[in-house]
Amino acid sequence: MTTRSLEGLPNPLAPDWLCVPADANALAPGLWPTSATRSPGGELSIGGVTAAALAAEFGTPLYVIDEADARARAAELLTVFQAEFARIGTSVKVYYAGKAFLSTEVVRWVSDAGLNIDVCSGGELAVALAGGADPARLGFHGNNKSLAELDQATRVGVGTIVIDSEVEIGRVAEAAARHGRAQNVRLRVNSGVHAHTHEFLATSHEDQKFGIVLTDAPRLVALIRAEPALNFVGLHCHIGSQIFGADGFAESAARLLDLHAVLLAGGPVPELNLGGGFGIAYTSADEPTPIRELALALADIVATECARLNIPLPVVAFEPGRVIIGRAGVSLYRVGTTKAVDVSGMQRLYVSVDGGMSDNVRPALYGADYAVRLADRTSTAEPALVRIAGKHCESGDIVVDADYLPSDVTPGDLLAVPATGAYCWALSNNYNYQGRAPVVAVLNGSARVLVRGETIADLLARDAGAQQPFNGGES
Repeated sequence: MTTRSLEGLPNPLAPDWLCVPADANALAPGLWPTSATRSPGGELSIGGVTAAALAAEFGTPLYVIDEADARARAAELLTVFQAEFARIGTSVKVYYAGKAFLSTEVVRWVSDAGLNIDVCSGGELAVALAGGADPARLGFHGNNKSLAELDQATRVGVGTIVIDSEVEIGRVAEAAARHGRAQNVRLRVNSGVHAHTHEFLATSHEDQKFGIVLTDAPRLVALIRAEPALNFVGLHCHIGSQIFGADGFAESAARLLDLHAVLLAGGPVPELNLGGGFGIAYTSADEPTPIRELALALADIVATECARLNIPLPVVAFEPGRVIIGRAGVSLYRVGTTKAVDVSGMQRLYVSVDGGMSDNVRPALYGADYAVRLADRTSTAEPALVRIAGKHCESGDIVVDADYLPSDVTPGDLLAVPATGAYCWALSNNYNYQGRAPVVAVLNGSARVLVRGETIADLLARDAGAQQPFNGGES
C-alpha cells in the first residue's frame, strides 16, 4: 500500500498539521508520561511496566495512569504558582478539577501534593470524602445543584460553594442555616471572554447555562451579603478549556477585577477565582504554554490590573485538571481488523480496535485529535496513514482520526494512545453494552487497579428484567 508519494510527501488525505514521521515507532516528546520508554525489543513501558504485561493482566481496552507523573505535575504546579504569586505579594489556592478524572486514590495524590479539590456533583463529593479529602478544602460547582447535594455539602462542611444563579442564593442559605454554618460562597460570572487553544473571543457571549452576566453581579452579591448564613468570598469565572497562552486570561481578569473593585465598596472581597482550562499536547503539532511561563504571566496580569485600579491584591484561585492528569494517562487497545480504503486514488488504512467511543468519546464529541503508536513491537515498514476506529455501531466512532503507523500493523497488535488521563474515563459509557474499562496505576515497576472494569455480568445485574445470571456464553 502506498501512503507517500514518490517525492516523499505526506498522504494527501492527512490533515495539514500532520507530518510523516522519520520513525513511526518514535514516542513524540510532550505527549507521553515522563516514564514512557521503549525497550531494545520495541516494547513500550510505563512506570517500569510493559504495555504487553499490563494488557495480559488487565485486558484491553485499558487506562494506564503513571502515578509518579501525576503526583509530580500536581506538586510542580502548586510550587510554581505559589512562587509567582508570592513574588507579586499575594497567595494562591489551587483546586484540582475532579471532573477531569477522580478516584479515591487520585484524591490522595493531589491532597498529598497540597492541592484543594473541585467537585461538581454529589457523586464527586462522595468520592473526595471517601478518599480522605478535608471537606474544608473542597469547592462545589454546578449550574443545577440539587437540594440534596446542597444539604450534603453544607452538612459535611464543604469549604466553598459556587453560586451559579440567583435561585441558588436562598437554597444555599437555607441549607447552611439548617446545619448552623456560615457557608463561604463564590459567585460565578460570565466575563464575556471565551478561549480555546490559542484563540479567544473578547465579545459578549452570555447565552450559556453557566454563571450570571457581569451587570447582574452587584445586585446578586448584595443579596448574598444580606443572608446571615452566607459569607461572600469573591467572584469565579471559567473561560474555556484546552487553552494555550495567557491572552484570554488577561482580558477576563481585567473585566473581573473591574467588577471586584466595585464590589469592594460594599464589603470585603478576599479572593478571585480565575478558573482553569490550561491546555496540554495531544499531538506533535500542539505547543501548550509551559506551566512556569503561564504562572508568571497570570501573576503579572493580576498585579498590573490591581495596580491600575488601586485595589489590594486578592488571594487568587485556579482550578487545573487536565494539565495534571492528562499526560499521565495512556490507553491500550488490541487491533481486531485492518481495512485499506481507497479515497480518490489514495489509501487510508482503517485499524479497528476493541474500544472506541465508550472509553474515549472526545473525538466524537469535540473532534479531538490524538496520536497512536505500536505498543508491543517496533517495525521498519514504511509509515502508513491510519485512522484508529472503535468497535461501536457509529460511523463517528473514531479514536484517532489521523496518524502514521508502520504499514504492517496487523490484527493482534497492541496500540497505545497517549494523553488520555483526562476526560476519557470520566466521560466513559456503556454504549452497545460495552463495559467501562478498568483504570490501573503504574509505579516503580508494579501496577494496581484504581477503578475496576465492568463485565457484562455487571451490566446485566442492573437490568431488572434479566431472567438468569450471565454465564459468559457457556452452555
